[in-house]
Amino acid sequence: KWRHLIENYFSKIKEFRGVNTRYDKTDTSYEATWSIAATIIALR
Repeated sequence: KWRHLIENYFSKIKEFRGVNTRYDKTDTSYEATWSIAATIIALR
């Protein structure tokens, strides 16, 4: 069950183009993009 939830989470994260193609140049901004995407998914 946990594996299914994690796989679904990453498939939803990959829907965000910035995370999927990694446009951010620094690690900090890349982590911020992940955080924003995770927040948007949680709020849906």
